[in-house]
Amino acid sequence: MIRMPMMNTTRHNKFPWLWYFLALFLIGAFAFAPIGSVILCGAIANAYGCKVDEGSVHPCIINGHDYGQLLYSLGVMGWFMLVTIPGGLVAVVSWLIFLILHRVAWRKRISARIPPPVPPVTTA
Repeated sequence: MIRMPMMNTTRHNKFPWLWYFLALFLIGAFAFAPIGSVILCGAIANAYGCKVDEGSVHPCIINGHDYGQLLYSLGVMGWFMLVTIPGGLVAVVSWLIFLILHRVAWRKRISARIPPPVPPVTTA
């Protein structure tokens, strides 16, 4: 006797906004991460009265340890903005195009009452 798999009859009428906003958040986090490192560098340097610039490493003694090299690295990482901000802009434009195309296709499928594609069931 051949058993036919049960078909999924539940309707998926909700558009997956959550995944799109999660992707947008990740794009934004990647694009603006260098700004966070510069802000962290500035906050630490101001809190402990240290001098930080892009020209050279200055000593910054915090609790008996020199964190000048770390603060210098955090401050210089801000230059990564020259790559991450334009890259994030390209990613946001791509995200928006993909969102629009997916939303249009989804609305057409819902208005035509076509069920979502169901992956084939494999039997062992």
